[in-house]
Amino acid sequence: MEMAGIGGGGGALLTRTGTSSRASLLHCHGLTFSHSHTMPSYSPVAAPKCRRMKVKGMASPTVAAPKRETDPKKRVVITGMGLASVFGNDIDTFYNKLLEGESGISLIDRFDTSKFSVRFAGQIRDFSSQGYIDGKNDRRLDDCWRYCIVSGKRALDDANLGPQLLQKMDRTRIGVLIGSGMGGLTAFSAGVEALLHKGYKKITPFFIPYSITNMGSALLAIDTGLMGPNYSISTACATANYCFYSAANHIRRGEADIMLAGGTEAAIVPTGVGGFIACRALSQRNEDPSKASRPWDKDRDGFVMGEGAGVLVMESLESALKRGARIIAEYLGGAITCDAHHMTDPRSDGLGVSSCISMSLHDAGVSPEEVNYVNAHATSTLAGDLAEVNAIKKVFKNNTSQLKMNATKSLIGHGLGAAGGLEAIATIKAITTGWLHPTINQENLEDDVTIDTVPNVKKQHQVNVGISNSFGFGGHNSVVVFAPFRP
Repeated sequence: MEMAGIGGGGGALLTRTGTSSRASLLHCHGLTFSHSHTMPSYSPVAAPKCRRMKVKGMASPTVAAPKRETDPKKRVVITGMGLASVFGNDIDTFYNKLLEGESGISLIDRFDTSKFSVRFAGQIRDFSSQGYIDGKNDRRLDDCWRYCIVSGKRALDDANLGPQLLQKMDRTRIGVLIGSGMGGLTAFSAGVEALLHKGYKKITPFFIPYSITNMGSALLAIDTGLMGPNYSISTACATANYCFYSAANHIRRGEADIMLAGGTEAAIVPTGVGGFIACRALSQRNEDPSKASRPWDKDRDGFVMGEGAGVLVMESLESALKRGARIIAEYLGGAITCDAHHMTDPRSDGLGVSSCISMSLHDAGVSPEEVNYVNAHATSTLAGDLAEVNAIKKVFKNNTSQLKMNATKSLIGHGLGAAGGLEAIATIKAITTGWLHPTINQENLEDDVTIDTVPNVKKQHQVNVGISNSFGFGGHNSVVVFAPFRP
């Protein structure tokens, strides 16, 4: 028997029986696509039975949410932010572009896409690392790590933690936790190409170091001398939120005073775009790229690739007060769960997502009634968008009328491992400015979406507590909770 596919959730195995023209289905990130072409046909063969565990959902802590943390050693505040985005490296410029509803999606010009069925993305152009990376290293580095280093250093500058001050601090108490879903994809692709066309002796010695996903955290630490906890997390599109959650827990446990945390990604290269095309995951709107990312719209047809990095300086309140830091907002808590269901499909009952949201609120000491803003994952996929909405409605059933949610991806595309980093910054800027950016391309809203999605035009809204959702291939769910800082 020749195995030709792997079914999620203990489904039937498939055996090859011949060749015919037929429609095939592929589920990608909650999006079901149909395509017809000549391909092997398969007949089902019963898979071995497996025991299934009965999973009970966690009840929302609506009645007796625990009190919020009061110990200044364990309270985690945000004292700096840095990013690399399709709208540049400046935080205020980035958020103003979002508020204006400007789309950062356009045709790809980084490589020849004439033979690709998808030819657009949220591509960064004219990226400058001047003042942050020396010229020699800048030419060698994969963009993934360039975005990471610049964002990390800009976050340190924003937190008033420049090189001179850092030299006087205990840098064993400052760590770096910046992850990536794909790692140095350009470096990896170039190494494979060199191997295939020129032989292994022509592979650069930087092939492995610049490909592996931990290198962003490592390079930033080497450059700044930060000797605290240092590693990366790679959970696909949930990566950055996993990093925030873990970084905050290092501070809460007393293992660090300050953590740089976030995500970075640079996958708009032939391998990355081609791979997601093969997944049938991307929008096909080549004639109108700026309208392609349309979360919750009935005419959505897949997500749009983006790239960049988003990094926060997370610090114990005690440390921030001691050095007189400007406190931007507070991280209240977070949670991570797994759907344990399918490589790319969300659970139909939404249990993984709703449980993650509920657990994050419990960790934050927040009741659902206190939350009035959600920065949604909302990638613009058929099933994924509605699964998230249904989970949100399940948790916030008593206060959906005051709840507002928007989708940053509608403007900048899906930054994969960097998405949660960029969206955390958007969430914090919503808290500090009192303005929510619009979800653009809302022309024909799904009937089930009864929560205010801030359609097409920015909206003034005083955020009490905001959450930011990120979910990834493999069923990885992550939610982080932010609020205005109140002494």
